[in-house]
Amino acid sequence: MKIVKKPWGKETWFALTKKYVGKILFIKKGHRLSKQYHKIKHETIYTLSGKYIMELKNSKKFMKQNSVIVIPPKKIHRMYAKFCDVTLLEVSTPEVWDVVRLEDDYGRGHR
Repeated sequence: MKIVKKPWGKETWFALTKKYVGKILFIKKGHRLSKQYHKIKHETIYTLSGKYIMELKNSKKFMKQNSVIVIPPKKIHRMYAKFCDVTLLEVSTPEVWDVVRLEDDYGRGHR
């Protein structure tokens, strides 16, 4: 298991294999992840607790506990914990390096 601190919270990596990755994301209230997309990586995100806004390319979805969203490659997305702390379960393909940042609240550059 590996914990990765982020300016918006933290990631707990509980699985990392050649075929899939499993993470628990903790997002602090009022924080957002980068507006980003992945060229290859495919993600499925389950909301363990809290409610947040999933910003997609041309829309916003209100996500709450027990909701699920699938993020295919090239889909622009951003998670915003506007209302409270949020805990998410993310399962994805193993391309953890595949992040193209379009905007970032914390000054992290594009990859």
